[in-house]
Amino acid sequence: MSDPSQDPTQSPMPDFESRDPNSPAFWDERFERHFTPWDQAGVPSAFQSFAGRHAGEAVLIPGCGSAYEAAWLAAHGSPVRAIDFSHAAVAAARAQLGEQHAQLVEQADFFSYEPPFAPAWIYERAFLCALPPARRDDYARRMAELLPAGALLAGFFFIGATPKGPPFGIERAELETLLTPHFELIEDEAVSDSIAVFAGRERWLTWRRRG
Repeated sequence: MSDPSQDPTQSPMPDFESRDPNSPAFWDERFERHFTPWDQAGVPSAFQSFAGRHAGEAVLIPGCGSAYEAAWLAAHGSPVRAIDFSHAAVAAARAQLGEQHAQLVEQADFFSYEPPFAPAWIYERAFLCALPPARRDDYARRMAELLPAGALLAGFFFIGATPKGPPFGIERAELETLLTPHFELIEDEAVSDSIAVFAGRERWLTWRRRG
């Protein structure tokens, strides 16, 4: 997710009351007012390629937003749970997914959520960059707790520092320092179809949980 105030292609910018991305109210406002420039309105090609190689494996999607990928995974036979701590985001996801897949989405706090399965992989899609930097250690710790040895943390990482956010970019060296105590990097690919908010700054990275 990203703050529309940081996207110059969005104009005019609504006058939002909440400025704390650590609060569900911040994201509720943006979903309720249909101001979501982080929303790709579809399933990215890099995701489809990766998920196709891991068909049937259980997947957790934290900070899921509209959760397009959850329906794709379910349609391809993968157990999946998508969570978001914003009530409005969950409502938008369930409306977008329709009755058939609405049950895949839950309102929950990633840092305390217990999925109904041990994930084979967790999908990172604009979740880390939505978190204030002070929560990065918590992110790494919780990812390590949720993923068993050999399981994967995979997805799009927003690389490069930003003066303010969200999105909160992270320098590559900081990301490696954050994750390498728990994970080893096994895939690093360029992204060619980023939306405007993330263009030129995304990498598809796959990290394997150390044993």
